[in-house]
Amino acid sequence: MQEEQPQDNQLNIELSEEIAEGIFSNLAIITHSNTEFVLDFIRVMPGIPKAKVKSRIILTPEHAKRLMQAMQDNIEKFEAINGRIKMQDEPPFPMNFGGPTAQA
Repeated sequence: MQEEQPQDNQLNIELSEEIAEGIFSNLAIITHSNTEFVLDFIRVMPGIPKAKVKSRIILTPEHAKRLMQAMQDNIEKFEAINGRIKMQDEPPFPMNFGGPTAQA
């Protein structure tokens, strides 16, 4: 287990090996109520019409906004070094998840 050493007035954060491996996600669905934002991270596989939520994060509205600002800042820094991130007009996978289509 990795452990960050605390400095003056800093939080000691532990990162287990299992969590450090991360979870791949290529789809996120965001919903909200008046008190929370829910981020569901999903892995969609080509040709498989079913996908499972791999992780769910629930945030207060303030923390959701802080996350958005932190993501924007990090994307700007990434693009300054690596160039603009290209985005497709269409989703990277068909919304029918690549399953077979019916023919008459």
